[in-house]
Amino acid sequence: MISKLTHSSIIVLDQTSAHDFYVNKLGFTPVVDVPMPQGGRWLTVSPPGQPDVELILSPVEQNANTPEKVALLTELVKTGTFGVAVFTCDDIYATYEEMKAKGVHFKKAPTKEFYGTEAIFKDDSGNWFSLAQLPKP
Repeated sequence: MISKLTHSSIIVLDQTSAHDFYVNKLGFTPVVDVPMPQGGRWLTVSPPGQPDVELILSPVEQNANTPEKVALLTELVKTGTFGVAVFTCDDIYATYEEMKAKGVHFKKAPTKEFYGTEAIFKDDSGNWFSLAQLPKP
């Protein structure tokens, strides 16, 4: 039986830029950064306060096996096709302002929804994420 999620991939256009975005703008913790065979790089980060979950910042080239597929996947990521995850916080308005001050681009300002208050932001590649403050039980 599956016991928990430990790793998930985010397809990025440039690992160095993604590392800067996730570490310096979102406050994630770098976990692993090691070279891989054939010039690749295994690069993971963890959300603050959640060291048992690693996000693999995976370059487009490692996720497509032909130049045509790399070009297609690059275009899909750039144009914001992929909604990757939901991150939660305790104070969405403060987190929103903090992230905006660090240069994070938001597609949607905090808005009350039936499930809580949500904002939508994009990473430096074009992937979009929900930032949510969920109601207290």
